Amino acid sequence: MQTAKLKIKKLDPQAKMPTYGSEFSAGADLYALAETSIRIAPGETAIVHTGLAAEIPEGLVGLIYARSGLATKKGLAPANKVGVIDSDYRGEIRVALHNHSAQQQTIEPFERVAQFVLAPYIQAEFEETDALSDTVRGEGGFGSTGK
Repeated sequence: MQTAKLKIKKLDPQAKMPTYGSEFSAGADLYALAETSIRIAPGETAIVHTGLAAEIPEGLVGLIYARSGLATKKGLAPANKVGVIDSDYRGEIRVALHNHSAQQQTIEPFERVAQFVLAPYIQAEFEETDALSDTVRGEGGFGSTGK
């Protein structure tokens, strides 16, 4: 396991710093910054504030993932499936939570709403070509490799 220093700025004194749930957790929990409960109707999306901004080091990206408990128990998950926070972004970390359930769901102030994972990435140099190398799979797409 590698570690990296991550500068976090509280944009609101009430904001809660991310925390890891266990010694080997890959994702740090992000907490809702809200004065009152946030109600999310079925099929709707709500922007949840964290009150935090981060200085992500070059070569790393902040990824926002669903919390498994929130997704399975309440049907709430990030609307964009995985949020991407680039290293040059300095604004507030916000989570767009979508309600996939058939019932209204509620997020309480300071409830854990998502996981933050810091990861390295490789930026591609795109090169246009007229041909790609052949493989056994070829152009086989969705479901083409069997069950």
